[in-house]
Amino acid sequence: MPAGTLYRGREGMWSWVAHRVTGVLIFFFLFVHVLDTALVRVSPEAYDETIAVYKNPVVALMEYGLVAAVLFHALNGLRVVAVDFWSKGARLQKQMLWAVVGIWAVLMAGAFWPVLSHAIYEVFGS
Repeated sequence: MPAGTLYRGREGMWSWVAHRVTGVLIFFFLFVHVLDTALVRVSPEAYDETIAVYKNPVVALMEYGLVAAVLFHALNGLRVVAVDFWSKGARLQKQMLWAVVGIWAVLMAGAFWPVLSHAIYEVFGS
């Protein structure tokens, strides 16, 4: 590590990076979502074609990634609020991060089948 570096690559820095990355990804999803939904007013046929493109396994994986980003961003946001406003928050920030990661992993495991079952059936057959 260079002298004078503020961040050491520990949990706090990586949660900061992940929070920003997931926030940007969610923003771009919302931007695309508004655009593709606006197509229904311009050209219902173009909207139908766009929605048809979305019904493929690659987009299902992207939806699972969106669920992952939204869940992590929300849970980590609650952790950030706790760090900022709870008197013990700063001292317990590492433990809270690992709790967030654990809760996130459990919720992502639970979201696997509901989000990806259609894509799995399409790729491997029913």
